[in-house]
Amino acid sequence: MPKDASLSVIVPACNEEENIPLIYARLSAMAPRLKRPVEIILVDDGSTDGTWLSIREICRQDPMVRGLRFRSNRGKSAALAAGVQASSGEILVTIDADFQEDPEEMTTLLSELDEGFDLVSGWRRRRHDPFSKVFSSRLFNALVRLLTGTSLQDVNCGFKACRREVLTGLDLFGELHRVIPILAAHRGFRVGEVAVAHHARQHGRTKFKGLARGLHGILDLLTVQFLTHYQKRPLHFFGIVGIAAFLTGSAINLFLSVRYFLGLQFIGERLPLLMLGILLMILGFQAFGMGLLGEIVIRSVPQRPFVKPDEEVP
Repeated sequence: MPKDASLSVIVPACNEEENIPLIYARLSAMAPRLKRPVEIILVDDGSTDGTWLSIREICRQDPMVRGLRFRSNRGKSAALAAGVQASSGEILVTIDADFQEDPEEMTTLLSELDEGFDLVSGWRRRRHDPFSKVFSSRLFNALVRLLTGTSLQDVNCGFKACRREVLTGLDLFGELHRVIPILAAHRGFRVGEVAVAHHARQHGRTKFKGLARGLHGILDLLTVQFLTHYQKRPLHFFGIVGIAAFLTGSAINLFLSVRYFLGLQFIGERLPLLMLGILLMILGFQAFGMGLLGEIVIRSVPQRPFVKPDEEVP
């Protein structure tokens, strides 16, 4: 990667009216030191305060900045996807607008890219957040390491730097922004991690609730496990589940039938077990059918289109 490659900094924001001018000032101040063309893309994800007004004012004053807006909240993944689509840099950096990371540490992430990594994620080793948020995040990261075999300590940190092809090839939707490094590693990109400073939020309120965030994170992880292992072969997942359920139900019903014909017990005396066996057979058949439908769908449905913003400041 040439060290003078153009750079796009994508900043998703939701109700960050007070933080937007601060993070813009820090980013614009360090831009000349990067010695490469820089653009800043501020994405307003359906804010209800003055965030969009601040972004529009900054765009009028600085041609290096572009502003994107969703009229309603679409989620961080959609905001990042819109920012990536609108960007032009060969190198992409994402940083949250909450101003809890130091933009100056971008140079550390970029230096790791120069060493051969395709994506470098920040590691908030000492976090200054409420206990519930820290606990749920650590639990989520532990599950990620257990289920995926990755060594990343802070997979859902919003401060990242990567080559353009890493994010342009990802289909970001829902809450998948939290597991971008896992998705990138699955596609064969070289993923690294460096420790970055983390500060307590000075303005505004967090958009993520600790326990709810942890539950969403677990669901995201299950989604990633399915996408990375069975997205192109859903029958391998649903088929295994269906066959296991069908065989278990068949074994139960066979057991009851043998005992009936041997005169050991009337089937009606074990009615709950009989119902369980029939239910498992039906569920197994349905799961197998879902796998077949999935195989048909992935071969007939076109790719998900890019997410387009509702308003843009050139």
